[in-house]
Amino acid sequence: MEDRELTQEIKPPVHTKSPARWLKDNLFNTWYNVLLSCLVLVVLFFAFKTLLTWAFTEATWGVIPANLQLFGVGAYPREQIWRVWSVIYIFCLLVGLSAGIWGALTLRFALVLGGVWFIGALSPFELSTRGWFLGAVAITAGSLLLGRGRTNLRPWILGAWLLSFPLIMTVLRGFGENGVLTSNWGGLLLTLILAVVGIVVSFPLGVFLALCRQSDLPAIRWISTAYIEAVRGVPLITILFMGNILVPIFMPGLDINQVLRMMLGITFFSAAYMAENVRGGLQGIPRGQHEAAQAIGLNYVQTMLFIVLPQALRSVIPAIVGQFIALFKDTSLVAIIGLIDLLGVARSVIANPDWFGLQAEVYLFAAIIYFIFSYSMSYGSQEIETALGVGNT
Repeated sequence: MEDRELTQEIKPPVHTKSPARWLKDNLFNTWYNVLLSCLVLVVLFFAFKTLLTWAFTEATWGVIPANLQLFGVGAYPREQIWRVWSVIYIFCLLVGLSAGIWGALTLRFALVLGGVWFIGALSPFELSTRGWFLGAVAITAGSLLLGRGRTNLRPWILGAWLLSFPLIMTVLRGFGENGVLTSNWGGLLLTLILAVVGIVVSFPLGVFLALCRQSDLPAIRWISTAYIEAVRGVPLITILFMGNILVPIFMPGLDINQVLRMMLGITFFSAAYMAENVRGGLQGIPRGQHEAAQAIGLNYVQTMLFIVLPQALRSVIPAIVGQFIALFKDTSLVAIIGLIDLLGVARSVIANPDWFGLQAEVYLFAAIIYFIFSYSMSYGSQEIETALGVGNT
């Protein structure tokens, strides 16, 4: 037998272009592209000139720092604000440990998060508030160094992330007379809680509904299909109104507060759309994958967990993250129900006579916050796609 030489796979060379070369090849390569590019540049110049002139010379940005706590936590009692910072510290601890263990995207996120807290510590807040920010910086940095290289802690950190949500909700709510009613939760705090609950719960529920819709049992398939199509056939605001009014009627013995009703409504609504996204991925898996799994002795559950779902979810990452972003933005609809989320706080601020006429500043600030979180999810999705090689094969 002839000796076979081991060869190393060589990837094609990566061609890089200078900025000038890129501009020439993409924006100024033909005469009509030159005209179009110049026209767009003129429009952008006048648009940004007007915006920047207003932002730096006419806008009254004092409304933002004066109501910053209101934007952050709404009507949450000031004497109980330590609960919110305790939740932030728990989050910083888990993020820092995860960054030290996994690195990559989590490390970049931890560095950005630490930078945000550091900027807050340097801002002209009260001394006590700046101390809270410094504490967040210290916990993020300390936990990152503590978790660095400790790969054996991965199962424990994953378990800690799963247990963190009930712990966070308990810390925010408290017990007895010293607790904080959910009716006092508001601002960005309420928006994030509604979004996180909707994302975390709707994802497995959507996967379950997608599998049920493809089931060979007619009853399960019909029930799942009826639920998905019924929910997708009505707007979210209708679901929220129904949850707000009908839940106390159908469950009179349970004390379900308004925040929990909105969590249920957002979760069940998002799960129906999530099911269709996942079903699209399931239909893209060739039938031969199922037959090959059966040939090696895997049952239905093992086939779905180890063969089908990993491939299906990988192919629909953009659609899933797009649904998460839409869910985060749709939480603003709870302001119509009466909850004071980030958008509700913005409306209450501009209703104050002291800040009359500052709608542009307030709503622009709220829009920037929504954009930051939405873009962060989009960026994370792109990094995950790159790491998994989505679209390369």
